[in-house]
Amino acid sequence: WITFLLGTLALIGTPGFAGFYSKDSILEAVHYSTIPGAGFAYFAVIIGVFVTSFYSFRLYFLVFHGKERMDHHTKEHLHETPAVVTVPLILLAIPSVVIGAMAIEPLLFGDVFKGIIAVAPAHDVLKQLGEHFHGAFNFALHGVTGLPFILVLAGFGSAFYLYMVKPELPGLIQQKVTVLYDIMVRKYLFDEIYQLVFMRGSQSLGKVMWKYGDAGLIDGLMVNGTARLVGWFAAITRQVQTGYLYTYAFAMIIGLLILLTWFVAR
Repeated sequence: WITFLLGTLALIGTPGFAGFYSKDSILEAVHYSTIPGAGFAYFAVIIGVFVTSFYSFRLYFLVFHGKERMDHHTKEHLHETPAVVTVPLILLAIPSVVIGAMAIEPLLFGDVFKGIIAVAPAHDVLKQLGEHFHGAFNFALHGVTGLPFILVLAGFGSAFYLYMVKPELPGLIQQKVTVLYDIMVRKYLFDEIYQLVFMRGSQSLGKVMWKYGDAGLIDGLMVNGTARLVGWFAAITRQVQTGYLYTYAFAMIIGLLILLTWFVAR
């Protein structure tokens, strides 16, 4: 419960947690960017802050505080996870809280990636961020007053209201926006598009390659074609193999005449 909560707080970018320093740095970098499309990108990542907070706490509330979905037999066999599970969770939870504050300055504004990652001066937004960076604590303190943190709280509040206070409300909303719900459940039809374009396209391409490449070119022309060529040549040469001695003697005489003619003609 605790490690999951800490991971959730880090994931949604709560100020002070590891996820905050990475996410807020990205948000600020996109905000400072002047390349075409940066405005839309900033809008998208800002909306993503709310969505991430909402679905993360939705998961948290449903798993730990929602209505039980297990039968009595399963409930009787519930037990705490063994150390092989608990210890790694604790070891992962600790850096999710502290590693962001420890690593942000050397990673983003230090020389860790010097000579490895090159950024054009016109797009060096990290340099602009560095001019306003006054330590990890002040960065987190500034994050509390920013729009992303407000959206984090909005996502948390929405999830709490919909799945703890009014758990029947999501079902009612689903009935009102069935089409939108169906599109989102079906992941914006990406699976269907993938199957139609890539899967069926790959199958069609494979059939063409098999029919004309494998069966037609390789088997038909190269393998079977070679066999047919040998058979055709053998059928012709078989005609001169009569088994009569005078036939072979006649062939030898004709051959000698051809050789003599060639030598004389030279």
